[in-house]
Amino acid sequence: QVQLVESGGGLVQPGGSLRLSCAASGFIFRTHNMGWYRQPPGKQRELVASITSGGSTTYADSMKGRVTISRDNSKNTMYLQMNSLKPEDTAVYYCNTVRGGMNYWGKGTLVTVSS
Repeated sequence: QVQLVESGGGLVQPGGSLRLSCAASGFIFRTHNMGWYRQPPGKQRELVASITSGGSTTYADSMKGRVTISRDNSKNTMYLQMNSLKPEDTAVYYCNTVRGGMNYWGKGTLVTVSS
C-alpha cells in the first residue's frame, strides 16, 4: 500500500534552514506527481509546493523564493529545502500524492520556528 514518511522537522531559529524528506513506497514513485502541504496551528492545511513526475515545480506565494522542492526517483524520495524561515512557517508539514483518484498523506513532520 501507499506509504509516505516525512522526516527532517524540528526546532529552528528565525532565518534558519531545514530540509524535509518524504520517503515513498507502495507505488511507482517516478510516475506520480508529489506535493508538500503544511498545517499551521489552528489553521487549514495549505499547499506549499508541488512537483510533477517530469520535474516541473510550483510554489505557494507565501514561501516562493524561500523553498525548493525536488525529487530523487532513484531513492523514491522527495525533498523540501526551506530557507529564511519565519515564525509563521511553524506548522506540521505533510507529503502528498494522488493515486487512483485518492489523496494519500504522510503523518507529517513538525517544524517550529522560534527563538
